Amino acid sequence: MILEGEKTHQAAWTELTTSLGEKFADGDVLSMEAVLFLIGVNELGEGFRRFSKDEKMELVHIAVCVLLSQEGYYRIIGKDDRGWPVWENIKPLPELTGVPQEKWIQELAVKYFEP
Repeated sequence: MILEGEKTHQAAWTELTTSLGEKFADGDVLSMEAVLFLIGVNELGEGFRRFSKDEKMELVHIAVCVLLSQEGYYRIIGKDDRGWPVWENIKPLPELTGVPQEKWIQELAVKYFEP
């Protein structure tokens, strides 16, 4: 049985990943990692270019910090020598794993893209 909030969450996430896929992936629905990568690229502010594997992982980390900052868990404290943002954890994160953690990040990503 799907609860109403569950249905709304899934519909919002599907709409987001479909819309982003149409803009950035020739119509393919984007994965969570791809959505996080796009958020990281956007927050870095350098535009799209080829990134190394390590840089891609850092971009996903930037995205997660940005999303968690919406809820007061992280704040930006400066930039490193490359001009990339540096984040500080300012309150303990809830102990979530698996599906609950994934749903939370999805909800924060949907919120990030709201006008």
